[in-house]
Amino acid sequence: MGTYDIICIGAGPTGLACAIEAKRAGMTPLVIDKGCLCNSIYHYPVNMVFFTTPELLEIGDLPLVSAAEKPVRVEALKYYRKAAEYYGLEVRLFERVLRVDGHDGHFTVVTQTAKGGEERYSSKKISVATGYYDLPNVMDIPGENLPHVSHYYTEPYEFWNEDVVVIGGKNSAAEAALDLYRNGARVTLVHRKAELGSTIKYWVRPDIENRIKASQVKALFETRVKQITGDEVLVENGNGETRLPAKQVFALTGYHPDFTFIESLGVHLDPETRKPALDPNTLESNVPGIHLAGVVIGGRHTSEIFIENGRFHGKQIIESLKA
Repeated sequence: MGTYDIICIGAGPTGLACAIEAKRAGMTPLVIDKGCLCNSIYHYPVNMVFFTTPELLEIGDLPLVSAAEKPVRVEALKYYRKAAEYYGLEVRLFERVLRVDGHDGHFTVVTQTAKGGEERYSSKKISVATGYYDLPNVMDIPGENLPHVSHYYTEPYEFWNEDVVVIGGKNSAAEAALDLYRNGARVTLVHRKAELGSTIKYWVRPDIENRIKASQVKALFETRVKQITGDEVLVENGNGETRLPAKQVFALTGYHPDFTFIESLGVHLDPETRKPALDPNTLESNVPGIHLAGVVIGGRHTSEIFIENGRFHGKQIIESLKA
């Protein structure tokens, strides 16, 4: 059983940044993730362009070089892999954390490996940066678990000349609808609110609005999805019920942090916002020795924290431990 100064649960940009800061401070960190390195970014749409410029994604004072003004998914994946290699981070991937035992200064992290075995690691401190992209917000409607329904968007090419329904009204839904339309799909966007979300990327908004105006993307606002069948989506609005043909359904209804796991650590979450109890200066939770970083700090408000600000949480945590 290895012994570490800090175990960082989550191998996304925030978790890696925390481990890098620990290493630079002379500590021995370990990073554990249930998926691959930067698992969330890996599952982003294949051709996704980041909202931000390269320098705002950087960790460990290493430059991110991108071909265009804004980096794309594949550039970010390569950058974070190289950052982990440069700092020689010890990383355990495809290991799911089952539980954390012990107390401040003497924690034991118990994991399950990809082959079903059990591993144990001891650590003085814990940092949790598990993100939120792994857990979609489900609609709890009949047919949501059918094989042609996905809470993630990847590529449009197989849907040329097919009927596709996109559920949602924020950035992911708008970008997916545009990509599908441009690659020959017949797209219907279904959104329960009266208008598109305010957080849509500034260059995407006029594009989707103009496609809707021109009827190139069909949009149904103030519309609720009642049921998904093998080839249709049943929706309801002020005009009554409508059946939409659908070869594929992308339910892009957002995501949330793993609140169950965070609570299993003994961390108190606000019943309404699900924000954790923590010291804003040290990011230490109500459980001594367990620190939180990245989007998990925002609770249900997942649009408050991005890589751009979450990457500094590691520095904050390690500075407090050094002090």
